[in-house]
Amino acid sequence: MFVVANFLLAIAKVADILLTIYLYIIIARAIISWVNPDPYNPIVNFLYRSTEPVLSRVRRILPDLGGLDLSPILVLVAIYFIQSFVIRTIYDFAFRMKLGTGAM
Repeated sequence: MFVVANFLLAIAKVADILLTIYLYIIIARAIISWVNPDPYNPIVNFLYRSTEPVLSRVRRILPDLGGLDLSPILVLVAIYFIQSFVIRTIYDFAFRMKLGTGAM
């Protein structure tokens, strides 16, 4: 069982790192949107291409607020929720498997 527990711990750690990186990418995208960036800049282009698929889905759900874009905030809240609940649940489950105290 320790192999499965270690595998779950590795998956949880990688997911946590990837979510943290994506969190910073979204923050950078929000900060960049406050200025008039050069759309041909490779960094700006990367920020837009990596965040637009998620942000556009959230924008479709949100009502029109007259130019106020709250989609980055909602995505950041969702990332924090996933990190605080889902990833921690996987960690706890894996540690219980490792200790042999049972899944419940």
